[in-house]
Amino acid sequence: MMKLLLITATAASISSLVFTELAIAQSRGDRTDRATLSTNQLVAQADARIARFKADLRLTLEQEKNWLGFENTLHEVAKNRADRMVALRAEREQQTRPLDVIEFLNGQSKFLAERSTNEKKLADAAQPLYESLDEKQKRRFSNELIRLSRE
Repeated sequence: MMKLLLITATAASISSLVFTELAIAQSRGDRTDRATLSTNQLVAQADARIARFKADLRLTLEQEKNWLGFENTLHEVAKNRADRMVALRAEREQQTRPLDVIEFLNGQSKFLAERSTNEKKLADAAQPLYESLDEKQKRRFSNELIRLSRE
């Protein structure tokens, strides 16, 4: 009975991920859609990628213990990025004159400082999980984490 319940729950999770991934793939095809997404929609897309990331790793029960903190950090970083994207979009819509070089440099400085902070959080949260992975999982983990951090 427990096995049937586990199989059913897994199938439901996989099917919801498939539909979410299809939606993400469609939105990647046309980046103009991305510009109109709300913070919640951007975070939901990130959460779907995080769920796929976890599924691809095929963690053991022991490794699962290290996943939660890392997952929370990934979610927090995705939320920060979504907030930043939505705020930037709002600023651009309200801007009536061209951006001067000093404003640009100040904006870049702020962006890079926030990104640096988020990258450090990710590195700190990833370390315990990474150390518990086997070599095959480490390759998957590295590739996916680099991809996620560049989005």
